[in-house]
Amino acid sequence: MSYKVRYTLAAKEDLKRLFTFLAEQDFQAVKHARKTIAASIQLLEQFPFTCRKAVSDNTYLRELLIPFGGAGYVALFEIEDNETVTILAVRHQREEDYH
Repeated sequence: MSYKVRYTLAAKEDLKRLFTFLAEQDFQAVKHARKTIAASIQLLEQFPFTCRKAVSDNTYLRELLIPFGGAGYVALFEIEDNETVTILAVRHQREEDYH
């Protein structure tokens, strides 16, 4: 089974914010972060249920951990149906929680 991965507007804004912050620190790291996040998100096309549950009582709301440098990113996503996974938010692991 293959899932289509889509992003909410909020998740797209999260990525812009994260990349803008990173570009202020190290422009080359932005390219690497984009590639790393994109490669990790591809996992959701085939295996979204392998990611950890975001909350214990909801099987469909999950988190994808994306290692990057000394920390990384966390993508909150929902398995909508048998065909669609929606990225709801993306945060750096050292940011405040998004739940």
